[in-house]
Amino acid sequence: MNNTPENNAVPLRTRLKQLRAELNPIDKHRGALLIRGRLFTWLATTRARLLAANRPAPQHIAAFWSMEEEPELQPLLHQWVEEIGLTVSLPVITAIDAPLEFRVWTPDTDMHVGAYGIAEPQGELAPLPELVLVPTLGYTRAGDRIGYGKGYYDRTLAALKARRHTYTSIGIAWSCGDLSGQAYTPAAHDVRLDAVLTDKGWAVPAPVLL
Repeated sequence: MNNTPENNAVPLRTRLKQLRAELNPIDKHRGALLIRGRLFTWLATTRARLLAANRPAPQHIAAFWSMEEEPELQPLLHQWVEEIGLTVSLPVITAIDAPLEFRVWTPDTDMHVGAYGIAEPQGELAPLPELVLVPTLGYTRAGDRIGYGKGYYDRTLAALKARRHTYTSIGIAWSCGDLSGQAYTPAAHDVRLDAVLTDKGWAVPAPVLL
């Protein structure tokens, strides 16, 4: 096997999944609550500051439907839609090796199980997102990300950049995914995140939107 960043990430990804599986359920519940609280506060204060300055504030959020082992975001998505009136979308896999498609989600949206066992919405095509939440298995303090190895988010973020669309990407991770002190080289196609939020706080500082 060639010694490439892609191949080197395989055993690292396996180890990160094992560390995640060993997390205490009580700590996971508490950590997910802290992640939701920090993210809600950051977005609320950011929107208030921008709106007070008569500047556009994030309205369209591309989130993800958390799997059991990931920090649970679903209660926050309900808050954003029902209490704040934001537009929330979720990813849909339309083809292998293609960018993700984001479709509008509300608590009433029909969902079905798509590729890889992930729930996908049957709503209408969403507006291009101003904020993208990215499921993150491992991360560096520079914003490099290790995902699940299929490359969907790298293709999606790259496609948004190719369209010259302005967005902010925030990785959502457990703190056990911190790669500090480990020899990790991102692949050439990897797209760096703007920020990373974990159960221990912002591992890559919260973005400041202008």
